[in-house]
Amino acid sequence: MEIFISFLMAILSSMLIDNVVLSKFYGICPFLGVSKKVKSSLGMGIAVVFVILLATLICWPLYNYVLIPAGIPYMDTVAYILVIASLVQLVGLFIKKYSPSLYKSLGIYLPLITTNCAVLGVVQGNTDQGLSFLEALGSGLGTSIGFLIVIVTFSCIRVRLESANTPKAFKGLPIALITAAIMAIALMGLRGLFYQG
Repeated sequence: MEIFISFLMAILSSMLIDNVVLSKFYGICPFLGVSKKVKSSLGMGIAVVFVILLATLICWPLYNYVLIPAGIPYMDTVAYILVIASLVQLVGLFIKKYSPSLYKSLGIYLPLITTNCAVLGVVQGNTDQGLSFLEALGSGLGTSIGFLIVIVTFSCIRVRLESANTPKAFKGLPIALITAAIMAIALMGLRGLFYQG
């Protein structure tokens, strides 16, 4: 039961309270660049979920069962980037084959998942914090779902803001940044609700 609660708290904490986009500003480039259309942001969010989950599943054992026994744990970042780049290529090929319109709308932001600090930050953070495999999986799942929720919600808000009577000086990116700041403040309010076991 305690393991389940730890797993659930890792998911909820990384999804809402420590959301990588709104609390650490990881992945802000696709967050701002892809969020102009809901379909694009949903596609990017799902791609990031897939990449983070697989990267977590591959990188944790890679670090603990290959790099540490080989005496080269300092090569973790290079190994993680290679794994993430490979996963992004697979996702890109899949999207290109099954949804060419989504592939075109994601444009340059799809290959940028490779250097998306949200993805690298999760796998690096999991090993730096010494999380167990289940906690690392919970962190990866929560972070990726949190990224998906935030980017789709932000996209829906941006679509509505396009037709809103916004002052000219605030149109476009300025009002988007203000909206992101308000979303970050709202999620910060959840910090007091975090389970203290």
